[in-house]
Amino acid sequence: MEELRVVGAAASLRGDAEEPKQGSVLFLGGNEVKSSAVVKYSSAPPQAAFARLQEKTDLKLPPANWLRESAKLGPAGTTILGNNKKSKPFSSFGMAYDFIDSVGNDVDVVSDSENIKKLLKIPYSKSHVSMAVHRIGRTLLLDELDIQELFMRSSQTGDWTWLKEFYQRLIDQKWQRKKKSKEHWYQKAILSKFLYYSINGDGAAQPVPSTSKQHQEGPVSGESDEAGRASWPAPFEMPSSLSEDPGASNQGSVPLEPSYIVGHVASAPKEQNLTTLFNDGENSQGLKNDFVRNILWTFEDIHMLVGSNMPIFGGGRYPAVSLRLRDNNKPINVLTGIDYWLDNLICNVPELVMCFHVNGIVQKYEMIKTEDIPNLENSNFSTKVIKDIAQNILSFLKSNCTKEGHTYWLFKASGSDIVKLYDLTTLCEETEDKYQNPFTMPVAILLYKVACNMMLKKNQNKKHYGTIRTLLLNCLKLLDNGRHPQIIASANYMLSELFQLDEPKKEDGTDFPISGNSDESYSEEEEEMPDSDENGSYSNSSDPPDDNKAVAVIKSVGELSVPEKYKSVHRIRPSCAFPVCHGTEERCRLVLNYVLEGLKSVDSSVKKEGDLPAADPSTPIPLKYEDESTSGGPECLEKQMALFLDKMGSFQKGKHSSQSGMIPGSWQYKMKLQLILKSSRAYYVLSDAAVILQKYGRALRYIKLALQCHDTYCCLCASMLPEVLVFLCQCLTLCGDIQLMLAQNANNRAAYLEEYNYQTKEDQEILHSLHRESRCQAFAWATDLSTDLECQLSISCKCYEAAYEILLFSNLKNQNPEQHIQVLKRMGNIRNEIGVFYMNQAAAVQTERVVSKNVSTTEQQLWKKSFSCFEEGIQNFESIDDATNAALLLCNTGRLMRICAQAHCATEGDFKREFSPEEALYYNKAIDYYLKALRSLGKRDVHPAVWDSVNWELSTTYFTMATLQQDYAPLSRKAQEQIEKEVSEAMMKSLKYCDVDTVSARQPLCQYRAATIHHRLASMYHSCLRNQVGDEHLRKQHRVLADLHYSKAVRLFQLLKDAPCEFLRVQLERVAFAEFQMASQNSSAGKLKTLFGALDIMAKTKGAFQLIRKELVAESEQISENKSTAENVSPNDSSAGLNKEEVLKLLGIFESRMSFLLLQSIKLLTATKKKIGGINEEEVVLKTNKQVYSLLLRATANKSMTLLERIEVILNLLEQLAQNAEGSNGGVQ
Repeated sequence: MEELRVVGAAASLRGDAEEPKQGSVLFLGGNEVKSSAVVKYSSAPPQAAFARLQEKTDLKLPPANWLRESAKLGPAGTTILGNNKKSKPFSSFGMAYDFIDSVGNDVDVVSDSENIKKLLKIPYSKSHVSMAVHRIGRTLLLDELDIQELFMRSSQTGDWTWLKEFYQRLIDQKWQRKKKSKEHWYQKAILSKFLYYSINGDGAAQPVPSTSKQHQEGPVSGESDEAGRASWPAPFEMPSSLSEDPGASNQGSVPLEPSYIVGHVASAPKEQNLTTLFNDGENSQGLKNDFVRNILWTFEDIHMLVGSNMPIFGGGRYPAVSLRLRDNNKPINVLTGIDYWLDNLICNVPELVMCFHVNGIVQKYEMIKTEDIPNLENSNFSTKVIKDIAQNILSFLKSNCTKEGHTYWLFKASGSDIVKLYDLTTLCEETEDKYQNPFTMPVAILLYKVACNMMLKKNQNKKHYGTIRTLLLNCLKLLDNGRHPQIIASANYMLSELFQLDEPKKEDGTDFPISGNSDESYSEEEEEMPDSDENGSYSNSSDPPDDNKAVAVIKSVGELSVPEKYKSVHRIRPSCAFPVCHGTEERCRLVLNYVLEGLKSVDSSVKKEGDLPAADPSTPIPLKYEDESTSGGPECLEKQMALFLDKMGSFQKGKHSSQSGMIPGSWQYKMKLQLILKSSRAYYVLSDAAVILQKYGRALRYIKLALQCHDTYCCLCASMLPEVLVFLCQCLTLCGDIQLMLAQNANNRAAYLEEYNYQTKEDQEILHSLHRESRCQAFAWATDLSTDLECQLSISCKCYEAAYEILLFSNLKNQNPEQHIQVLKRMGNIRNEIGVFYMNQAAAVQTERVVSKNVSTTEQQLWKKSFSCFEEGIQNFESIDDATNAALLLCNTGRLMRICAQAHCATEGDFKREFSPEEALYYNKAIDYYLKALRSLGKRDVHPAVWDSVNWELSTTYFTMATLQQDYAPLSRKAQEQIEKEVSEAMMKSLKYCDVDTVSARQPLCQYRAATIHHRLASMYHSCLRNQVGDEHLRKQHRVLADLHYSKAVRLFQLLKDAPCEFLRVQLERVAFAEFQMASQNSSAGKLKTLFGALDIMAKTKGAFQLIRKELVAESEQISENKSTAENVSPNDSSAGLNKEEVLKLLGIFESRMSFLLLQSIKLLTATKKKIGGINEEEVVLKTNKQVYSLLLRATANKSMTLLERIEVILNLLEQLAQNAEGSNGGVQ
């Protein structure tokens, strides 16, 4: 039992909690009852050995040290008169305030040990019981409710008359105060003297001179009016001290973390010394925890925080004993035995020393072990029964005292067997003001403190949020705004803090299950059971009609001794009370609702200044919708932006003050800052949610409100915390995003405007509160809804720039790298958007320009603006190593250069048109930018899509440049050979960047481009061959190149299923190339070979004609189908993939060339036959060719044939030629 010795030496400072130590488990009377006690706090000095008094010592004589302060007796001697001292009305609250961690969670009961003993003795005692019960979380606070004292006060002041009337009507009609007997005061006096004798060092009685005897007796008899009676506080009045903040004089910078605010407000009532809240004259009678010991006592499964004043002495076989004085003529009864046993259990004292006296003369001492007390003669009792009583009473109270903040009254009349429980709060509200109940304020503050304490725990589990919310809501129910604005504002702020705005809501809802009874539910709570047969005591049907006011009744105290009689009522509630928000908007609206209540509370407590504008909450505040004609455009934006950044910079120096006259440093000031910041965050989240839903008008309205809140915060706050500045950057960034989205969705502008101008009553009221402090116009430039696209893009850009500037001048760049990267990315993106906007405008101006051949100044201005935006954007992306986006912007710059090149092409008649040096310059610049983009990416793996896109644009640029040089050759400046060389090089480079092999959506385009390049090159070499004279080596080279490119073009066009005309054209050019070669040949065999080669080329066009036929058939079917369904078909509905004019033109050429080749072949074959004689194969070929030629001539002569019929004829002829070629196996080779 070394434990108590250490505890006794504990420091006497309140709140020095001991290290928890394992208490003793005592085996008593054969029944095991588990009991352990840990002293949480003790103000007593180390135990002194008690002085054993000599026999015949007269306790009626006062010792010399009587009623003097003694170190051995701890505090003032008069307060250590032992456990006969009266319990104070708020004693449990004093303990609860000191051990706030235990309340609401681990501890079942907080009370004075006297009250606990009184409850456990109910079945054995006839005396009356009157206690106030309060519920905080799962903890019950028990206090003595001295009805006698209360009604004495009522007679004097008129308070509590409703309870007096109720008591007289239901319980005791002839109420009168019962006076204590002389015997009572005599016993108290000799006990007091006995204790003082027992701490005398020498143990001898030292009577004082008889002259002062009377003087010494006086105070004791006077106890009946003073020390013996607990005085009651008056109903609550608003103390002047509450409206002033104790720290108001501190004008320094304000630490604004939410935990600080919660802590500050939580500690405020303590600073103000809560006793003053009750206008209570005697300080000691307030909410002070003045027990000598606070003990955490576990009795079986019940955890209790108990206050005890029992003197403990050293000496004997054990280091701790309790000392009792007994009249030898009166045997110990059961009540006394239970009293002694419980006192020793609660204080963990293993032994009891009893001093017996007769008429005040000491007779003898007797030592009794604590576990032997239940077996003493005349006071036998079962510890098991006491345990059952404790469990039953706790279950009864927990089942019925369900409402937090309510004062319940547990009452048993003297000599009665019936115990009743009344809800005084409900009774009081039926008759008078709730502040007539003096418990209202202490309960509210305790609810608030417990919630604060739970909030401030860093590792707070969210499953407790329901409990915290319930505590705070119940606290708010008890408070009046006019009287306690500070606590109301703080409680509302904490309620808003429970809703996490910055993290996404979990969909599964496991954190916050729905509860039907949100205000009074707990995650681990008891629920009142319906009336049941098993437990008749809860059925009020048989009660007399008078008892209908009682919440619950125990019909017979004997029931309390029945094991687990009330266990069935003690049921755990399955769910907690945190509301499930079905979406972000609902969550934010709840937060804003609490914030608004908090703001109202703060505003109502600040004295209204005379010059403050009287705002009418029912009048909406205009949201300043401007159209671009009234605002000054981008120049005006620049000024506003400069003013804003200047203001932001001035935070480092200037003082800021509030218009409403709030004093910096006051609780109103600190609380309003936190509430404003919270509302700003809620509006930010609402805005973000609206963006996801694509409601951009609503999003802009919310971000405007968020920034107005922030502006007010800036006006009030002298120095900005880094996290607040980071949040401002997030707001400006989101505002930029919204303005960009509005610009990109201009077609919905009317709907967005309607969303933007809508305002809820709640938002209006919050704005009115903000306007008490500032004009809220610092961010007006960023949040106005413009109808001009350029203006919207500029605003968006300015928002990002402002966010970037803030990060820059506040040195937050390195602490928030993610934010910094996001802002720079958005700056790069918006500059790209603006660059594209100006580039498209320039292109539009260019298409409109017909008459003037010179480039207009407007165009040049637009190019410059576009180019500068792209350049800045590229710098932004390069500064954060974003190669992909930098490449995209370089690509756009390349496109801008191409637009510049197009603008410089001459607009006069095509016969004069030449490829100009300006065009060449801009196309080369474009090529440089595309190559830079490829270098930026490095390799295709970085971003395949962008890589392919840049390659395609580069290929297109080379191809366009080569085509223009080929079609509009600058012969006035360059030689033909030079041009041909440049065209060839450009075409080959275009081919290099044209990827025909990779399978992608762009592959057919690449194949078409490559085929076209080969066709153009072949045509160029064909043309060179025709026009060239002389150098045979060069002619041969051109012939080979032309043939090579033609064959490559054919191969690629064959892959494409949608380019039959192009394929035909290439084949016809090949036929012409063959004819050109034939013209220069002399031998018949050579000519025949070339002729058959050309006819073979023609035969291979069969596939192209089949495609054309297929499209024509499909088109005619479509037309007939449309006619049958009586639909009007416009002429443009013909097949998009087929140009009929082109087909007719090519068909005409094809027929004439085929006719020519057949004729030539017939001539040559006939001539050869005459010379050489008959060759079977040649005869067959000749016969076939004649037949085909004949059919062809007839077909071309028939002008009435449709295009489809002509195609059919050609296909038929080609089929015959093909068969002939196979049959003769080549004929003449």
